[in-house]
Amino acid sequence: MAVFDASRLEDWLAYLEGLHPKAIDMGLARVTLVRDVMGLRPTFPVLTVAGTNGKGSVCAFLSTILRGAGYKVGTHTSPHLLRYNERVTLDLQEVDDATLVDSFRAIETARGDTSLTYFEFGVLSAMKVFIDAQVDVAILEVGLGGRLDAVNIFDADVAAVVSVDIDHQAYLGDNREDIGREKAGVFRNGKPAVCGDSNPPQSVLDEAARIGAPLALVGRDFGWQKEAEGQQWMFWHGESRKHALPLPALRGPYQLGNAAVALSMLDALRGRLPVTLADIKRGLLEVEWPARCQVLPGRPLTVLDVAHNPHAARALKSALDQMGYAETTHAVFGMMADKDIDQVIDILADRIDRWYVAAPDLPRAEPAAALADRIMQRAARARVESFGSVAAAWQAAVQTAGESDRILAFGSFYTVAEVMAARGR
Repeated sequence: MAVFDASRLEDWLAYLEGLHPKAIDMGLARVTLVRDVMGLRPTFPVLTVAGTNGKGSVCAFLSTILRGAGYKVGTHTSPHLLRYNERVTLDLQEVDDATLVDSFRAIETARGDTSLTYFEFGVLSAMKVFIDAQVDVAILEVGLGGRLDAVNIFDADVAAVVSVDIDHQAYLGDNREDIGREKAGVFRNGKPAVCGDSNPPQSVLDEAARIGAPLALVGRDFGWQKEAEGQQWMFWHGESRKHALPLPALRGPYQLGNAAVALSMLDALRGRLPVTLADIKRGLLEVEWPARCQVLPGRPLTVLDVAHNPHAARALKSALDQMGYAETTHAVFGMMADKDIDQVIDILADRIDRWYVAAPDLPRAEPAAALADRIMQRAARARVESFGSVAAAWQAAVQTAGESDRILAFGSFYTVAEVMAARGR
């Protein structure tokens, strides 16, 4: 079999997109085989983060705190917004093209006739980069589910399920119990596990008990509460208390819950990766995670959020309510056709005055005309316009909005990415 080779990252990414017949192919046999051929066996702690929403933010908290504590940190997240390099970072810095190309080349040589998906290639690539860089710790965000996700070929020293809600029903099931069971597949026997869902499916608790993973459950074993009239907060884990913590730099009331999950994971590994209270405070203030209720400077107020399912839409609604008054809210909106579009519209309809709808440049995207029809059916008084591109929708919103208004871009990673590209960022 001819082995593909190229010197440019974009050529590799184009090749990987067409390498496997399915974009998503659940199962670990193929990627495990290539892992073993390559001898990818991390000797450093691995922190694995699963969940319907919030897992990227938890990874950002973990990475920033551990980096501030002086550890060399490798982090793998997905998807990316503008550049593939965002997925693989060393000490919070994107890995360069040449390093990624070298890792892809090594995987291509090792895999032989074994076909891999784009995501599976990426997971192997990230771990090779981390091993070669001799990191002190790796933080891995699950792509989809947990049990059969490629990230799960690496045993977690501590694993978290941040939240469980309905999404990816075609792969994970159409109820929280089935979805929770899939996500809890990242737990390991004898290794600490964390659940940040305040109303967890029984399947998550049962799976932890079945395999013998000691589970820390929010509200029972750890949690948080605000202090100092809401300007600070306290984290507790068992009998331990951390007072006077600063509010996280990531906006949205739900981010305290995500921060608490990260701190619980760090508590579980304090014997191997100790961090100080000062490290935690600095990490909370310095953490960055683009397009998660991200408020851009200037007027009108501009908010970017990748919310693409009902759980995330409810969190976004709560965050908008805490941002204060806006005379008119303009929404640049695009979603994938396989998502629960109607429920997302229902949740946010009474917070949006004008909709600018467009289909991101992907076959999976809901057509703009169909999206506009859905909105008008469910929000009869809404003002809705459809556009040929997300960039055109964004420009129309910018030209229409006044200084006392608010512009919101949401509905998909791809929608927000195209808005960011249109802004030249």
